[in-house]
Order: sequence, then structure tokens, then C-alpha cells
Amino acid sequence: MNPSSALSEFLRTRRARLRPEDVDLPDYGGRRRVAGLRREELAHLAGVSVDYYTRLEQGRVGNPSETVLDAVARALRLAPDESGHLHRLARPAPRPRRRPAVRQQPRPSLLRLLEQLHDTPALVMGHRMDILAWNRAATALFGDYGALPAEERNIARITFLDPSSRELYADWASCARENVAFLHLEAGRRPDDPLLAELVGQLCLRSEEFHHFWAEHPVADKTSGRKVFHHPVAGTLDLAYDTLRPADDPGQALVTYTPDPATPSDDALRLLLSWAASR
Repeated sequence: MNPSSALSEFLRTRRARLRPEDVDLPDYGGRRRVAGLRREELAHLAGVSVDYYTRLEQGRVGNPSETVLDAVARALRLAPDESGHLHRLARPAPRPRRRPAVRQQPRPSLLRLLEQLHDTPALVMGHRMDILAWNRAATALFGDYGALPAEERNIARITFLDPSSRELYADWASCARENVAFLHLEAGRRPDDPLLAELVGQLCLRSEEFHHFWAEHPVADKTSGRKVFHHPVAGTLDLAYDTLRPADDPGQALVTYTPDPATPSDDALRLLLSWAASR
């Protein structure tokens, strides 16, 4: 996960998704050799020379200023997560001394919170999307993570490689793309993480869909939203998910799934938990 090549890929994909009319530029027609904006158009919008932007996109600008990167981010209409990703790729922090790869262990305080959530599916997720801990309600919703080898307890791995996930998620493609976007975000934060690089490499080799999504270079944090599940026992469940991170340890998060009160999904989750308890 080389920052220079990642920067080139990121800028090319973001430029390709814009059309002249999206950024109030005239389109004189004619066939474009590349999708999206030309480099000279992007350079004009960012207020830099074509040569400078070309070298930036090729990863050949050693230390671009934050002002220039902000201008490029505005020109590309980047979201906040994408803008931060651009800055990290273009101005990478000094690389620390390489240390042996270590798999994360769940934070004790998050485990204590997890133990209190009897009726709420919840899990502790690491920065590689490893599933570090989970409660019984999560087992009822997602299946028994304990039946998997530790190295396979990973949200992205399960989403792309376990066929049952395509039946569980009503909008599998959106869930899958969200996972790739989060892994891209973490790869920008941790370019020297060998276990993260290994995970991405394996998924690219084993899943054409992951490889396709990865090449698109989506970038977004995993914060909150909604997911609809088609559960084989409970039926349709429309749940809100929230990602809660300790301020002093953002590499781990408690992810919870809750229904809106007094809704069919609320009733369905209660029935599912009751059924799971009886088993």
C-alpha cells in the first residue's frame, strides 16, 4: 500500500467521476479520451499549473502545501473523509520503525459495555474490521462468530467470501462498498500495516467484486446509518447502526444495531432474541 501509487489512483478516480457541467465548466463536445475532467480542467479549477497538477497526480510532488491540497479537494468536490484521505496520502507522516504485526485485543472498557447490551446486537471492531468481541444478540443476528477461526473473524472477509452474507443484507452491494471505503480510509492512515495489506491482497485475489470496488477507491469512515436485513428466522429487520469509538483509542469501536421503538423491526428483533435464548 504505497502512498504515492495510492495518491495517483485516488486522484484519477476522483477526476474521472466529474463532468464539466458538474463544476460549471463549458463542454465543447467531442470525444474525450478519458472519463471525467481533463487534467488541465482540474488544474484550472484548483488554480495550479497543469504541469504541477500532473506531477501531483503522478505522485512526484514531494511535499505539497496544505493550501494546494485544499484547493484540489475543493475542485474535486471531495467529502470531508475524502479530503482528509488526500492530505494523508500526499503528506504522509514519517514512517515509524517497522514492528512485528500484532492482532488487536478488545479494549476492556468496551468489553464491559458489550456485556451490558443484552438486547442489542453489538460487536467490537478493530481498525482492520476484525471482529474482536461480540454479544449473544449479535450471534442471533449475524451467526456464531465463535465457530470461525480467529483469522476469519473479519467483517469485510465475511461480507465478500461468505455466500450467506448476500442473503442476509438486503442491499449487499452498498454494505460491501462501505467496507471497502473504510479499508481504504484505514490504509491511508496505516500504510505500513502488514496485516491490513495482507487482508486487502487476499480479498483482491479471491473476490472479483472486492477487486472492482477497491479499484474505484471509495473512501468513507464507518460512523452511523441504517441496514436492512433479511433474516432466515426473524424476517425483515430495519436497524440503525452506530459506531462508538473511545477518544483515546480510535482504532477500536463498539458497533451497535438498534430498531426504532414500536416498529415491526422492534418486534422482530425481540422475537429473534427470544428464539435464540430458547435454543
